[in-house]
Amino acid sequence: MLGNCDVRPEVAVKDLATAKKFYEGTLGLKLLSENEEEMMFQSGGCHLSVYRSQFAGTNKATNLTWECDDVEGMVAELADKGIAFEHYDMPGVTRQGDVHVMGDLHAAWFKDTDGNILCIANMPSA
Repeated sequence: MLGNCDVRPEVAVKDLATAKKFYEGTLGLKLLSENEEEMMFQSGGCHLSVYRSQFAGTNKATNLTWECDDVEGMVAELADKGIAFEHYDMPGVTRQGDVHVMGDLHAAWFKDTDGNILCIANMPSA
């Protein structure tokens, strides 16, 4: 069934122009298409839909995670572009600067312009 189909992540935003500056300009995603209600970006081999919604930023959990080999390097790069990182207290997790360390898993969270929680994390082998 659905296990044979590709999945497309979607993020709700209130202002498409502001979101375009963030996702394209700050995060460096490639804009593929846009109209009055939605933009489509490319990130790696995936497409990300960013669409207008009055409910933008209401999710209190991680909305998207980018898999990166070098989380610390990506954190430094994004910090240089003005990204502020979130800090969470979780059992069994230590923090090295903005990076949360859970054994081999390293992750960092930040918010987009609407408060959507975004993450970058490495994917350690099982």
